[in-house]
Amino acid sequence: MKLLLVALALLTPLFSQTTPKPVVNAMSTAGGFGGYAGASAPGSYVEIFGTNLAGSSRGWATSDFNGSTAPTTIDGVTVTVNGTAAFINYVSPGQVNIEVPDNIATGSAVPVVVSFQGQSSTPATLTLNPTQPGFLAPPSFKVGATQYIAAIHGATGGVVSSGNIPGTQANPAVGGETLIFYGIGFGPLRQGPVAGQIASGQTAIANTFTVSIGGAAATVAYAGLVPGLVGVYQFNVVVPQNAPAGDQAITTALAGRANTLQTLSLSVRGPALPGPPQNVIATPGDGSASISFTPQGGGSGQGNRYTVSCTGGGSTITATGTASPIVVTGLTNGITYNCMIATVSANGTGNPSPAVAVTPAAGTSDGTGFTLASSAGVNGGTLPVDYTCDGTGSTIPLSWSNVPAGTREFALLMTTLPGDGTTKWNWVLYRIPANIRSLAKDSFLIGTLGVGSDGPGTVYNPPCSQGPGTKIYTYTLYALSDALTLSAPSAQVNGQMVTDAISSLKLGSAVLNLGAARTNNTGSSPECARIISSTRASKLGTASVSCDGTYAYVGSIGITTQPMMNGITSTNLQIPIPQNFQGANGWKIPLNPAIAAKPTDVVDGPLGVAINGVPIFNPCTQGGCVTGGDTKALGQLDTCNGHAGRADDYHYHAAPTCMMADQTANYWDTHPLGWALDGFAIFGYRDADGTTAARDTICGGNTRQVSNAPAGYAYHVTDSSPYVTSCLIGTPSPDLANQASKYHPLRQPPVRPFNNSNMTLTTDAADGYQVLQFTSSNTFQTNETGSDNYTNPPGTYKIRYKQVTGADLIPLLAQKPGATACWNFQFLNSSGATTQPTVSYCK
Repeated sequence: MKLLLVALALLTPLFSQTTPKPVVNAMSTAGGFGGYAGASAPGSYVEIFGTNLAGSSRGWATSDFNGSTAPTTIDGVTVTVNGTAAFINYVSPGQVNIEVPDNIATGSAVPVVVSFQGQSSTPATLTLNPTQPGFLAPPSFKVGATQYIAAIHGATGGVVSSGNIPGTQANPAVGGETLIFYGIGFGPLRQGPVAGQIASGQTAIANTFTVSIGGAAATVAYAGLVPGLVGVYQFNVVVPQNAPAGDQAITTALAGRANTLQTLSLSVRGPALPGPPQNVIATPGDGSASISFTPQGGGSGQGNRYTVSCTGGGSTITATGTASPIVVTGLTNGITYNCMIATVSANGTGNPSPAVAVTPAAGTSDGTGFTLASSAGVNGGTLPVDYTCDGTGSTIPLSWSNVPAGTREFALLMTTLPGDGTTKWNWVLYRIPANIRSLAKDSFLIGTLGVGSDGPGTVYNPPCSQGPGTKIYTYTLYALSDALTLSAPSAQVNGQMVTDAISSLKLGSAVLNLGAARTNNTGSSPECARIISSTRASKLGTASVSCDGTYAYVGSIGITTQPMMNGITSTNLQIPIPQNFQGANGWKIPLNPAIAAKPTDVVDGPLGVAINGVPIFNPCTQGGCVTGGDTKALGQLDTCNGHAGRADDYHYHAAPTCMMADQTANYWDTHPLGWALDGFAIFGYRDADGTTAARDTICGGNTRQVSNAPAGYAYHVTDSSPYVTSCLIGTPSPDLANQASKYHPLRQPPVRPFNNSNMTLTTDAADGYQVLQFTSSNTFQTNETGSDNYTNPPGTYKIRYKQVTGADLIPLLAQKPGATACWNFQFLNSSGATTQPTVSYCK
């Protein structure tokens, strides 16, 4: 009996022992991210402090995950937030770290319960806000009273520091570089959950996010989750060039609300004085010199000014400008000058370049008195880079005087000798009216544009010599005694045809020579070459491309030689005419696209341009799909998925199928069919591996890399709305906001959209008029001026139109001050009778 009592006494403590109940003493967000006591947000991390919280100490491991889903229990520890299982990041007896689920309601007293081996804590309350933003700024980054943000140099991975943060070297941030910040608690994404999943690919936060450094606004290139991590945000921030030096305050705002929860600083090196311009070349002119150069470090040197000083003959003459080249006037012919150039920035004037020698000389004349001049450069001077493929690719402004008597028309040819002895035509322009005495920069609709040697297509080919040294470009204006007639369609007329046709009509000619030596080669950069190469896949009409280092300027006249307007069943009788999308007015495509902090919805108008130079719109009619509807569903698109808009401009609203037929179907899996206004490429229906493209629900693309396109994102067409996309994932070019400036309507829409059938667009071989023919089964109303009205019974009709050129244009331009181009319109019924007066429209 005594032994039994002893045994029972020994066993009793074992049977009666229980696991201690967990006790929660305090909660806060992760200490390295602000450590906000008692408050957090869905998807954010919380540190729970107390006793008896766990029986082990460790963080989550790969084996704890279920695929890409984080664990909700580790070593017997679970936590609920408002009854929903949280994701367990770390356990120990005195601390448990969790990620708050992102599918729970917010509030001021949300219960949190920790459970371990069957024992649960008394609920502790946590305030859950929609967002509780906190940047990574660990206690070790606090020096005295200054808390530094943990910022990483994007290019090197080094830590930003002035050297006073323990364990770091001096490596401050500099203007223009990209830094990486990390954070938690920044709220929901535009698509997908924040909590509990390993992030893959690029994502975007739903709220707007802005940053300033030392009071200077910074660009946010990316705001989303860190790929490969759970619930941690990454922000790629471009340091503003004007950020002041020293420890500068980081100011942020989320959804328009300033973040006052953290006071953070960043060490900035500050702007330095600019270095001297490079590749300085001096070209002599008549009493002048043209100084071309490359800004220090390449690029455009945006925001800087430049001062040229030319010393010779006992005097120094200066000139200033904002871009290469700069023309110095007032020099003496025959005197040799030594010219230097210095950069002037907001921080001061940098050191000048080494001197280059130049001796101005008088120009030559053929004695006829017929002269050609340009404000862009003097005869024998330098062609500014803006007028080459390393700039916007614009045509130069020209003016002429002392025109020979009896001139009926002008023809302009721009040529060069590239080195193989053959003539190359850059600009072919003819049928210029005799009353014209000047062409403004980027004048394309005055006269008829021909095909340059770098065709196909009626586009201007800006100088883009591949060889070293200065090339001479010759502008020759011919005064003609009669109207120029050519048998070939304008889309096929080249420089040699015009040269042959004018041989017997020349009354005189005026010549201007300008030299160009390529120094920065932005027009041949890999990014630019990629876009140029893509345009070569369009066999029937293409676009010209020039690049200034920031944008590719995709130039065209906006129409194609492929079928247009055929098969439309709902129309407002707009017709396609050439547009001026060339030179500086070309479509600006960013060369180095970046994912924006928040995608941009494109409710109306163009979102990109096809490789044949035809703009691509979203699927909606003007005013958006809610107001007007889907153009394709309404029958407003032709068999190529395009139609004419209210500026009588042709554009696509869906996949440009006729253009895509130029190549085999699988070609478009790996080659862009167009470029969005954020710089990312638009591909065909499939990914590079030939499978149907995975289209996300953000902007209808995916992040799979394709060799012929920039990394980060790619759009894909589909046969379901929105067909291409209705938003831009990247930072848009200025064209998205300024697109209206590209369109200049001839007239108001002549009718409200109505149903029709058998629409075709052809060219009358007899007189060159284009003919839009259609059939209406109902009576419809048309107008010409907006104040008139014509009733048209059911039947077949023709709209005939043709651009007016040469001498015929002179009286029209006289009646329309400021206009540069006009078209004649005829409206005929099936018997050929006019149903409303013939009219001319100009713009």
